[in-house]
Amino acid sequence: MGNKASFPVVPTSQDRIVMVTGANCGIGYEIAKWTAMMGATVILACRSEEKARAAIEKMEKEFTEEKARGTSKLTERARLAIEFMKVDLGSFKSVDHFCEEYKKSGRPLHVLVCNAGIASIPFMKNEDGLEMILQVNYLSHFLITAKLLPTMKRSGVDCRIIFVSSTAEKLASFDKESINYTGSARNYPVHSCYNRSKLYQVMQMFAMSRRLTGTNITVNSLHPGIVETEIWRYSNSWMTRCLLFFARCFCVTRTPINGATCAIDLAVNPEHTGVSGHFWKDCKMTSTSRLSRNEEKQEALWNASFNFVNEYLTMEEINCMEGENRNI
Repeated sequence: MGNKASFPVVPTSQDRIVMVTGANCGIGYEIAKWTAMMGATVILACRSEEKARAAIEKMEKEFTEEKARGTSKLTERARLAIEFMKVDLGSFKSVDHFCEEYKKSGRPLHVLVCNAGIASIPFMKNEDGLEMILQVNYLSHFLITAKLLPTMKRSGVDCRIIFVSSTAEKLASFDKESINYTGSARNYPVHSCYNRSKLYQVMQMFAMSRRLTGTNITVNSLHPGIVETEIWRYSNSWMTRCLLFFARCFCVTRTPINGATCAIDLAVNPEHTGVSGHFWKDCKMTSTSRLSRNEEKQEALWNASFNFVNEYLTMEEINCMEGENRNI
């Protein structure tokens, strides 16, 4: 691959379970496909069963083609170990039900990739009364990590949480009093809301990594680049159209597999065992904004985030997130 970032193909046991949100298309599709082709059991956490089933069929076809191409170290099984589980990140009730169903299965969870996201959408408020970008990109993933953290703590060594964020976090501001946009649709600052959601993911990564020091779980986040995926499907603002136009002109947009490379590397690379609390780009650690590294603001966000989701959490889940009962 020349100087391009790449990931190792690491033969993986089917007992190792990887969960990817938004895995039916784009970056999530490639993360799910490649970790499954290495042998892991992969949970496609998606809203649409129809799209997820179609994605699974496509993955199986591409798996057969990849083996025929002679790609080494892929699983020797005839079919991939991939499953669909329904979750709508625009609804806390759906997220809660999804997590409870997974916990009832009694299975471990080794890698959680918080990938699903939306950008440049018309103003939407959901059933929880929250601005949609905030909920889908950040708060629902906060809730998923909180509810599944006890399971991950019981899942053995080398468990990993990965947030697919963005360097757009460097364009964001922070005010704990206005985390949820409550203004009018006419004045909706869609790009600011997106940037802030990515800032919150990075800040959550730092805060979680501190609390999970010395446990079996690492937490990292990454920038995938400007990737040509369905995240732009609602892009009707002049700012978004200009961004994509110039990105394409200067050949800086990426294909989904190129955008997924860093996340796949963080999910499977043995060299990253025990490595936590970092932001990555092109499979290398890189710096984040001074704002994102401000511990006082991280803690303010952390506490405010619990206020949005507390009713869906047990004391065990809250204690796990706070770093108590470190090895339950």
